[in-house]
Amino acid sequence: MGNNTHPLHVGIVAGEASGDLLGAGLIEALHEQFPDALFEGVGGPRMQEAGCFSLYPMERLSVMGIAEVVRHLPGLLSMRRELGTHFLNNPPDIFIGVDAPDFNLALERRLKRRGIRTLHYVSPSVWAWRQYRVRKIARSIDCMLTLFPFEERFYREHRLPVRCVGHPLADLLADDIDQAQARQHLGLAGDGVLVALLPGSRADEVRRLAGPFIGAAAWCRERRPDLEFVVPLANHRCRELFEEELSRARTTIPVTLIEGRSLEAMAAADVALLASGTAALECMLLKRPMVVAYRLSSLTYRIAKRLMKTPYYSLPNLLAGQAVVREVIQDEVSAGNLGRELMSLLDNPGHSAEIREIFSKIHDDLRRDANRGAAQVVLSMVGQHG
Repeated sequence: MGNNTHPLHVGIVAGEASGDLLGAGLIEALHEQFPDALFEGVGGPRMQEAGCFSLYPMERLSVMGIAEVVRHLPGLLSMRRELGTHFLNNPPDIFIGVDAPDFNLALERRLKRRGIRTLHYVSPSVWAWRQYRVRKIARSIDCMLTLFPFEERFYREHRLPVRCVGHPLADLLADDIDQAQARQHLGLAGDGVLVALLPGSRADEVRRLAGPFIGAAAWCRERRPDLEFVVPLANHRCRELFEEELSRARTTIPVTLIEGRSLEAMAAADVALLASGTAALECMLLKRPMVVAYRLSSLTYRIAKRLMKTPYYSLPNLLAGQAVVREVIQDEVSAGNLGRELMSLLDNPGHSAEIREIFSKIHDDLRRDANRGAAQVVLSMVGQHG
């Protein structure tokens, strides 16, 4: 593509499962128009399946938490150096960093400085805190692709080239997911009132939230003996931690534990109690009322609270620009507080209907054919200099 003599050559680096999914969708959309395009960099199973040659295993990038990052830092830095050298020796028409901003932005800056066009897909949460990073982003990228409209507004205000492509999940999920069908798939009873509990996808989140979530479930069950609970857990380790907490609680609540399948579990439920994060976005797209809990280590929370520039923590509230979803934060996270919020959703069907209405409007706004939109931006960027 870059000119007529060679196929489109794209460098692309993703750092975790969510980025692997976005990268794969973008690669597929570009392949539709340029079947002989070449993709290389770092990707997981989805991107490789879509046709990306991965120079390193993606797992090496998927390190979470400060301690892990510090331990892996020498390896990460040398990997980034080698990738930069590789792309400078074999310049792609464009380099795309998918999320993983701490890794990708410095790599993008090095490549941009040498005249390679750079695109970053998924905005870091600069609008929320550490806004000074905008200057660093401006030096690193030719364009930012965002998933959410409020992020696009933020970059426009800072005069950075930006395009909101919406969220691929909003394209994938239907407006109305069949609750009865979801219950059937999971082997759950079809008629009871079902609450989904999602205590987070990382072990440290599950450690902090499993206890209060189980307590809240027992609190609600005392008041509503017809309640049942489903708990989708991200992996085997999270399941073990939750089971330990269950046996410690010595409770008799009827609870079904499943591994993965969180979308189905939320679709099957009437309401959800969940850790702040991607699950809140998914729950919103499924139009299920929810209570969001947010609990960090006390030091991290104190730092975050000082730096936060936004009134909300959860995506549904950020997207709505108002407090649609009840956020229970840090020391407020207790069995009683969470239980009361859940019961207020269960006892007020009218309020839940209003929430679903707002969620539907946001879903419509995020449904923008993200993969194709992202591909169009890539092509216009390489086409300008074609």
